[in-house]
Amino acid sequence: MIPARYQASRFPAKLMQDLCGKPVIVRTYEAAVQTGLFDAVYVVTDSEIIAEAITEVGGQVIMSKKRHESGSDRIAEAIVDMDVDIVINVQGDEPLIDRESLAKTIKVFKNDEKKEIDLASLMTPISDWEEISNPNTVKVVVDNQNFALYFSRSPIPYPRDEEVEVTYYKHKGVYAFRKRALLDFQQLPMLSLEAKEKIEAIRFLEYGKKIKMVETHVSGVEIDTPEDLERARRAWR
Repeated sequence: MIPARYQASRFPAKLMQDLCGKPVIVRTYEAAVQTGLFDAVYVVTDSEIIAEAITEVGGQVIMSKKRHESGSDRIAEAIVDMDVDIVINVQGDEPLIDRESLAKTIKVFKNDEKKEIDLASLMTPISDWEEISNPNTVKVVVDNQNFALYFSRSPIPYPRDEEVEVTYYKHKGVYAFRKRALLDFQQLPMLSLEAKEKIEAIRFLEYGKKIKMVETHVSGVEIDTPEDLERARRAWR
């Protein structure tokens, strides 16, 4: 499932910007299909403009029936009546999809025989302090089994003792959900931590869900600004 809204506060209409001959959202959709990992790929949107762009290339679209605060809410509405076990949320603004990282995320559930994991997501090591301190970069800290402890726009952990070596991780916006966890998310009200940070993954932690983080060394390009779009164009060529 690729949630896609037309408006974006930092970069309006970014999903319809040209990426080497096709809109960003079309590039993302086609990249998801080409991984060969999924039984079906859908773009979930409330925008007729985005829907038309996807159907023009033969893609599948689900139109949202109401306004949503997050991509997870949008997907939950779309899958409520579907006979599915695991749902993958691929961000519409990440057209440079890494197949290996997605495959690792899906494997989490294949190895989870007791079905203790509610969702899985990706993280990548970062070392540049400018990126670590950038509030647009969501950081995650994990326990010794790579279960998420917290997500934040602030640098976590705080470097109180600079002599202690620690790896900082950037959270990449790819989620794999058990269907039940996703439906629960839609029904559970937002609490203060999620509202403060504006990070939807925090809602799962606030309600006791278990998030398994998968480390990847492929950073990719998330298109949040015009500068990111130029980076994606250079990488695409």
